[in-house]
Amino acid sequence: MESIGTQATAFTLLSQSQSRKRYQQILLGFGLTLLTILSRQSPSWAVGVDAVKMAQELKVSIDTIWVLIAGILVFFMNCGFAMLEAGLCRQKNTVNTLTKNLSTFVLISISFWIIGFGLMFGNGSDWIGANGFFLIGSDNSPATDKEYQGVFAALGWAGVPLAAKFFFQLGFASTSATIVSGAIAERIKLVSFFIFVLLFGSTAYPMIGHWVWGDGWLADRGFFDFAGSSVVHVVGGCAALTGAWFLKPRSGKYGKTGLPMAIPGHSMTLATLGCFILWLGWFGFNPGSTLAVSPTVAHIVVVTNIAAACGGLAATMTTWVGSGKPDLIMLISGILAGLVAITASCAFVNLTSAAIIGVVAGVLVVFAIDFIERSGIDDPVGAVAVHLVAGIWGTLAVGLFSQGKLFGAISVPKNGLFWGGGFEQLSIQALGLVSIVITALLASAGFWYILKSTLGLRVSRKSELVGLDTNEHSMEAYPDFFKKEL
Repeated sequence: MESIGTQATAFTLLSQSQSRKRYQQILLGFGLTLLTILSRQSPSWAVGVDAVKMAQELKVSIDTIWVLIAGILVFFMNCGFAMLEAGLCRQKNTVNTLTKNLSTFVLISISFWIIGFGLMFGNGSDWIGANGFFLIGSDNSPATDKEYQGVFAALGWAGVPLAAKFFFQLGFASTSATIVSGAIAERIKLVSFFIFVLLFGSTAYPMIGHWVWGDGWLADRGFFDFAGSSVVHVVGGCAALTGAWFLKPRSGKYGKTGLPMAIPGHSMTLATLGCFILWLGWFGFNPGSTLAVSPTVAHIVVVTNIAAACGGLAATMTTWVGSGKPDLIMLISGILAGLVAITASCAFVNLTSAAIIGVVAGVLVVFAIDFIERSGIDDPVGAVAVHLVAGIWGTLAVGLFSQGKLFGAISVPKNGLFWGGGFEQLSIQALGLVSIVITALLASAGFWYILKSTLGLRVSRKSELVGLDTNEHSMEAYPDFFKKEL
């Protein structure tokens, strides 16, 4: 009997507890309903205003966290570039390669803060920004009051703080400059490289970026590049191409017959690690360009991944069929080419289109690497093929595969050729691409020429043969791996 009484008491207490929860839920629901009605009927009431303000502040906070996380992923891509380039270069130049990559972010962080960001996003003309140097100024004001917008009107559409926008764009600027490092590896003077990074990253890159992302003349004509196939990768690829041309090939790269000779990198492990890090970083690079949390982010992540995978598969199969063996370096290059190519259109295309873009990029990069090498351009890491060639293809792909507003992007191009849009968007993309390539080539060639005529570009032959680590840094990357003679 006692156990039955205990069970009854427990059942009663449980019922009372459930009743209290049900009652609390009813009260909470009634309160929320009343709050909604009051805020709609009397928006001037403090409770309604506070609720709307809190919701807006919460949205900005969430968006800011997302943009900062995406910016950190883009920053981490610098590590990916460093590992990839170090692995594809010889052991005797590892310290030099790592120094160039690490120093690039240091130099761009300072120069982009002082001048680059203002030239790129500051209010000015259709050709260049003229405000906001040292990150002084505002980008936010009431959206309906254009007269009182800050000096970064081109960024006023995004609600996150200006500091978050700057940090995210800083990673892009650094990426464009870092692309150059791999193509000119193992033979350039460190001081000449540093000066080029400062000149190009502070003037040419932000000027071209202003045309597209700073409400410049290309943006006015309807040119679209969502996350940088042209602005970042084509521009960086042009600088890499001119740098490799001015520097001439490494000693021993071409035999007496003029045919290219293989100079293997010292660590495929590092190169593969670099590829994985870059792949990871691209999940901040592309979706982070929304500068807000939205369903579009998930679509961009999947589209980006599909293009990368298809690029890697296509490059592998192309080399396998051509040479009879799969090539790890081509697999890496195909993945990166797919990522570069999808960057311009990732918010505007479906998964099938992304797969096609990736496949074409993967095939292109294999033939481009071979063509560039046979043309006498010594690019130790294939940067020109991956970034310039795949970037060109990706920029044009917007005009072929875009499906407009279907995937939720705020500002979108017209439908592409394959989706009933005709040649209009494709012609706009081609116009912008030609303008960007010519400008980037001329600007970078001018900087390289000035440096070659003054400080010189190339290290001595002795330094190159012994290794830049020993001669330029008095250091070795792996001092304990080799037995020293006493």
